[in-house]
This record gives sequence, structure tokens and C-alpha cells, in this order.
Amino acid sequence: MMDKRFDKKGVKFSKEQRIVFGDRVINPITRLDYPDPDVIRVGDIYYMVSTTMHFMPGGEILRSYDLVNWEHAAFVYDRLDSTPMQQLEGTQNIYGKGMWAASLRFYKNIFYVCFVANDTGKTYLYTSESIVGPWKKQYIEGFYHDCSLLFDEDNVYIAYGNKNIYITQLNAELTAPLMGGLHRLAVSDAGHPGLGYEGTHFYKINGKYYLFLIHSLRDRWMRTEACFVADSIDGVFTGGDVLVDDRGYCGQGVAQGGIVDTPDGKWYAMLFQDHGAVGRIPVLVPVRWEAGYPVFGENKQIPQQFEAPLSYESVDYEYEPLVQSDDFRKVSGLSEEKEYERYGCYGLKSVWQFNHEPDLRLVKQNTEQGILWIETGKVCQSLLYATNILTQRMIFPCCAGEVTVEASTLKIGDYAGLCALQGCYGMVAVTQREDGFYVIMKSKIAVNDTVQMTQEETIEETEWEVVRIRQNTVRLRIEVNFAQMKDEAKFFYYDEEYDCDSKSGSGVWKQIGIVQKLHFGLDHFVGCRFGLFVYATKETGGKAGFVGFRYDMTSNC
Repeated sequence: MMDKRFDKKGVKFSKEQRIVFGDRVINPITRLDYPDPDVIRVGDIYYMVSTTMHFMPGGEILRSYDLVNWEHAAFVYDRLDSTPMQQLEGTQNIYGKGMWAASLRFYKNIFYVCFVANDTGKTYLYTSESIVGPWKKQYIEGFYHDCSLLFDEDNVYIAYGNKNIYITQLNAELTAPLMGGLHRLAVSDAGHPGLGYEGTHFYKINGKYYLFLIHSLRDRWMRTEACFVADSIDGVFTGGDVLVDDRGYCGQGVAQGGIVDTPDGKWYAMLFQDHGAVGRIPVLVPVRWEAGYPVFGENKQIPQQFEAPLSYESVDYEYEPLVQSDDFRKVSGLSEEKEYERYGCYGLKSVWQFNHEPDLRLVKQNTEQGILWIETGKVCQSLLYATNILTQRMIFPCCAGEVTVEASTLKIGDYAGLCALQGCYGMVAVTQREDGFYVIMKSKIAVNDTVQMTQEETIEETEWEVVRIRQNTVRLRIEVNFAQMKDEAKFFYYDEEYDCDSKSGSGVWKQIGIVQKLHFGLDHFVGCRFGLFVYATKETGGKAGFVGFRYDMTSNC
């Protein structure tokens, strides 16, 4: 079934383009943090869902016509349960929790997205006749870690677990386990000293049942992909590792994700690889079958170059970028469906997500003037508890972001600016104090650089440099370098006074504060993002305006 909103089948390539495209190195896919991917094909269109954690709107689904280039298609939900934690009340939060490892399926003309939220302990099931929604929400009784749905004729199963992988049959309404139905242990990795089997992806292909799983090597940390197969749903699953490869990148293995076939019968896996602070990035792996068992790549490794999947003959198509600059204006004349796709973040561009469920009463976009106003709604002593932080993913291997902040309406003690948002964040901001406006650089430094690092293990936020400014409007910039897991951020402000007597009115970028070391940790469990923010430390009611966000993807590492 084709997506009703689009009549394009894919991308048209000439023979010459096909040769060049097919031979070039294409991994990693997206170069952005899209972990735990699940991928399906509906007609000639591929869809991919990934973990969005605490960000809202959530459950982002991407669309592709060739498995290599991707664009935003939809968000599954604007809000989950609107709990105090999800709304970032006080110091309550769901950083590193929220929506994990969704299963995306299409069965009898219905799309299904199933996942758990680790803050609520619930299993969610969303259904829709169209990938763009509306999505209907329900719960499945129980908690099914890293779950995967399988529709098998008139039966529905959910496979899930950590170290011990179970298969449970669901009732016809998909609201609970079927009374008297199948419930069995299918595969066990009990006793594993590290990451045991999880990240389940469950399929029935040519009459056989397949469980694809992630775990780590027993002698060191490195993700690997495993597969087990059985001749029947209650049969014995046998198998083992099918991919043990780091692509020559910092010992970081590639694993966990879905498999999908092309219209002409080729198979690929969409897995992910850790890339340090920028997050976990999808990787495309060619798959072939030998005697009913999947063979990933060559000798359990991913070829640097391989034939890329290509769409059938079709009209030309230009993908919408997954990260973008934003002048905070809107394109007029769009259809209702296209406007929702492009501006699915509560009326903002779909490249944005808020750090938690936003309080939209405090967010106003003036599309005529091209300015986004965010007002403070609570007093907080740390950036991490600021509501309405507007974020975009950072791109590998390096990038930069900059924005102009209108700070004239800040109150004393307010901070407004641009941050590199992670547990160990860094920020450059404008603040108002008793004697005027200042540009400051603050950050939170990690006590250790392990993945297991949590927010509580970091020291308090440190103010590294303060510069007095005469104007109350200033342009701020962050440059980041993730190459070979260098994971560093530099912070700048544009000094208008440097050339104040020049007729050109030019100024200069000045670096401020320290070079911040970024870390990927379990406290947030996501890649670093650019964030536009304002928060109050003394009283609420102040606000800041953001103008002309520029995303630079060509910044040199």
C-alpha cells in the first residue's frame, strides 16, 4: 500500500548515477542520532522509527525511497501521559527514560508502533491507517523491554526481554497477553557479564521464525548482532553472532535494528553504531541468505563499499534535510498534510524537538518578524531543568550552530542562549545582572567519561568566563568536533564593538570560556544536541527572542 499523501515511488537515477552511487561509501546513514532503528517497506517506500527518549514530540518516523537518504515523515505522539516528570515539574525529569526501542509494523493496511516508556513502566501501542496519523493510543498490559511485534496469520506475538528473551501471544485486541496463549522463553544469555541479549526484532520469513538480537562480547565492550531461527513458533531457536565489526571506528560495534527487503528481492539490515557524544548512528548492512539463515556482510563484517539499494524508475525527488537552519517563518500555500509534515513540532519545523513536554503557553512564534519568543515559567538553578529547550540533533563528524538572542526583556538572573545539550552540557548565553547585560559561558564537567556516568556523578555547573556587553542583542555560536570521538565543543559570541567605528559595521567572533568535553552517558542516553533556551534563577516572567538560527554542516573538524 502506498502512502496516500505521496504519489512518488522513489528516486530516479541514470545508469551513470547508479554506478557512482552504488560504489561509494554510504555509512553511517543520516550521520545523526537515530538509535534502535526498526525499518519496514510499504510498496516502494521505506519507513524507519527510532528511540526518541525524553524529547517531544516523539516517536519520529523517517521516510526513504532508497534506504540511504531519509527525511522526516511524522511524529507518532505530541505527548505521552503528561506526567509531572514528563512536564519537567520542579526537578522531576525523564532524561534517559521515556520512549525506547519501538517496533514498527504494517499489517492489513494498518501501521503499528509499539514501545515501552521507562519512566511510566507502561507498554504503548499506537495505530494508524496512514503513516502521518492520526495515531490512536492504547496500552498493552505488562512491560515488554525492547519489544517486537509479529503478526502471524490470525495470531499476534510480542518478543522482548534482556538476557532472557520471551515470546508472548497477545489477545485479538492487543491489550494484554492471551489467556492460555503461548508464553515461552525462546533464547537465553543468562550469566553474561556485560550486555546480554536484548533489542529484539522478530520476523517470520518463508515459514521460519527469526529473532535478531544485540549483545556485547564477553571479554570486552563491543556490540555484536546475533540471530536465532526456529522452524515453528514453539520450536527450538538456534543460532549465534552474525555480525562482529566496528567498521574500524574506535572499537564501537554495529548491532540492533531491523531487516527489510527491497522490491527486487535484496535484503538489508539497518543497525546502529556508537559514535561517542554525537550519539548512535544508523548503519546499513547488506544481507544474503544461505540455507534459510541470514549472512550479514562478508565474514561477519560490513564491506566498506557495496551495491546500494535503489528505487524503481520514478520521478525525481528531493529529500527534506533532517537538520536545518530556521528563520522562524513559515512557507505559505502548503496543503494541510504537507504543513503538518513540515511543521510537526507544535507548528515549528519538524527538525526541532523540545527537551520534555513543552508548555506552549510560554512559546510564541512571530512568523512575520521571524522571531521565536520563549518565556520563563519557573525558577530553576540549572539548564537541565529549564522547560521549553528547543533542540536539534548535531551531525557527525562536525558542525556548528548559531543564533541571535534578543535579551532586552530578560529579568535579572535570567539566562538565554545556545547550548550543547547533554548531561555534561556547555552553554553560551546572555544574562542580565543588576548593572547590565553580560555574555557568559557555563558548563557541567563529568567526573568520569564512562557510558555509565550519571548526572548525579557530575560536579556543579561552573561559570568559566563572563564578558560585559553594552547591547542587549547578541549572536552566539557553538562549534563541535566528534571525529574519532574527540567530542569537543567551543563557544563564541559576536563582538559588535570590535569594529564599532567601521562603516561596514562588521565585528568579530570571540571564543569564550573553555573547550567543553562532551560525553555520551546513561543519564541522557542520547546524542548531543543544539538547544535554544531561556531560564530564570530569581523570578519568572522574563522572556527571550531567538532570530535566525543557522545550522552549519560544513564546519571543518
